[in-house]
Amino acid sequence: MAAPYSQDLRERVLAAGDRGMRTIQIARIFGVCPAWVRRVKQRRREHGEITPRQRGHPGICKVDRARLAELVREDPDATLMELRERLGVACGLSTICVALKKLGFSFKKRSSTPPSRRGRMLSSAARIGARGRRTSMPVA
Repeated sequence: MAAPYSQDLRERVLAAGDRGMRTIQIARIFGVCPAWVRRVKQRRREHGEITPRQRGHPGICKVDRARLAELVREDPDATLMELRERLGVACGLSTICVALKKLGFSFKKRSSTPPSRRGRMLSSAARIGARGRRTSMPVA
């Protein structure tokens, strides 16, 4: 990611706006995007700030993977929200998901029912009918 514009440039852009210059003129003079000029002016007007916003993650949330694995073994059907609550951490659900993937857990579940004794419903000998629909061949 590119670095934010300097504080000096922000101040010069706002000073030009205070002198009555139009946004498009300011953008051309300083070689910046008109939308950026509008956002800087708006941020000062609405929040009284001209410094760049904080970038990146506001805080790093470490998930205890051993405890997470233990929770999943205790209740494999728990949702990401339930796991987050049981861990007692304030983080995004994506953080829990990434930790689970790194632990080797997946969301794909095996069916708990035994396979059908009757076999497949559509045999591999099925053929395409006259109207393009599948028709099954009689099973002997």
